[in-house]
Amino acid sequence: MKFNLLSKLKNQTVNHAGAKAFTLSPEMELYTAVVTWSLNDSFYEKNETRMDRLRKLIYECKPEFVGKLAVYARTKMYLRSAPLVLVTELAKLHSGDNLVARVTDGVIGRADEITELLACYELLNKRTGTKKLNRLSKQLQKGLSTAFNRFDEYQFGKYNRDGVIKLRDALFLVHPKAKDELQQVLFNKIVNGDLQTPYTWETELSALGQMNFDSDEAKAIAFRAKWEELIDSGKLGYMALLRNLRNIQEAGVSYLHFQKVCARLANADEVAKAKQFPFRYLAAYRELIAAGTEAPVRSLTKKLSSLLSGNKGYTGELLEALEKAVQASAVNIKGFDHETRVLLACDVSGSMQTPVSAKSKILLYDVGLMLAMLLQNRCKNVEVGMFGDSWKTIAVPRNNILGNVQEFYRREGEVGYSTNGYLVIKDILSRKVQMDKVFMFTDAQLWNSHANSALDIQTLWLRYKAEVSPNARLYLFDLKGYGQAPLQILRNDVYLVAGWSDKVFEVLAAIENGGSALDAINNIEI
Repeated sequence: MKFNLLSKLKNQTVNHAGAKAFTLSPEMELYTAVVTWSLNDSFYEKNETRMDRLRKLIYECKPEFVGKLAVYARTKMYLRSAPLVLVTELAKLHSGDNLVARVTDGVIGRADEITELLACYELLNKRTGTKKLNRLSKQLQKGLSTAFNRFDEYQFGKYNRDGVIKLRDALFLVHPKAKDELQQVLFNKIVNGDLQTPYTWETELSALGQMNFDSDEAKAIAFRAKWEELIDSGKLGYMALLRNLRNIQEAGVSYLHFQKVCARLANADEVAKAKQFPFRYLAAYRELIAAGTEAPVRSLTKKLSSLLSGNKGYTGELLEALEKAVQASAVNIKGFDHETRVLLACDVSGSMQTPVSAKSKILLYDVGLMLAMLLQNRCKNVEVGMFGDSWKTIAVPRNNILGNVQEFYRREGEVGYSTNGYLVIKDILSRKVQMDKVFMFTDAQLWNSHANSALDIQTLWLRYKAEVSPNARLYLFDLKGYGQAPLQILRNDVYLVAGWSDKVFEVLAAIENGGSALDAINNIEI
């Protein structure tokens, strides 16, 4: 008993709210910190603080796990910057085999990530000023060389941008060996600055924007024609399409082209290949709604104003296409049948009202709601609600994912801004409601703001298991990775999942089959 008590006390800590919490293993803490990191300050933690915490954790984990986590974060969680940090740090501490080379190749998904990784390596190794990147890690160099061999002229040309480290600099630093004569010609073009300018929506619109037009009306007509050309060309990527819906709408493209846009948005194969964060669809959805409420431009001529106002009458079709796209993204999520009773609880507290990144309008709050509604869509017997100062269930239809998120967003403030997640369990305990699965989408900084109560979620969960539903499971979806959990993980059927991608539900499926979040990472091949 004494040793068990000492073990529990050692595992216990306090969170950023000062409430009782539990520490995670170094591997679990590193996983949660990496897949919820956008390299920006968060509500409770500065970016530099998280960087220092990551470095410490990397040294406490096995190198192979760090490498697999880097590839997992890039290929499954769709993150770009955090994996580069992991590779850079891994190259500092590990040598003797080709692990760093394999990981480096595994995290380079786009041609510009070659230069991004070198810039990260330069920054984190303090090779700025007069210090050059002339002592590049040999294994990192080998991995980058392999990556160089995977891209063609279009891919290099698309991402041949000015930066601290240019593509030409990278070629001289890495010294990749061309796999054939044709690739050597390509490398020579990079050196000589002769890469062909690719046909992309950015280059085409940029060129058009530099032209002189006789009138604003002529300019508007030219931009409408260009957007129609881009739509017909098939060169407009899915993500670019998603981000430019409002521009396309305001350009006033023909209804035929508008239908092409809607059809492509809703195409299940396109959705699967695009690998977008679920909240990207929400951002596009909100942009369209905002555009529909804005007043028309009054300073222009009536004819030009009509041209620039575009096709706002078609907004409903676009919103419907976005909903179909999100439905398609949810189709492979393994939900639960009519016999499995599911409760989804969304944290809408003050700390969740922070952007996922410096330039984003999407909040952690939105990420949690999107993930919850995706899962709700795949469950038959499900209740959903939100918690802050209080806890409230809200009835919403299953097949209206984006609309449901907006409904919760509209009701923001109804439950207050504290983090009383314990009220979720207190409610089903007091009402003796049997739930099989309880999901909480949160930054995991739960506490009890009511000074006259000593209740906490750990104690209430143990009571709920003992008194109401012995086989119930609790899943914490950690959306910010601060390093603690409000309950003891992997005990009493409590599990932890982290990340912003819909791929978190693959981890959930693994857990249902007896695995854990770390199994999903350890199964990655590098």
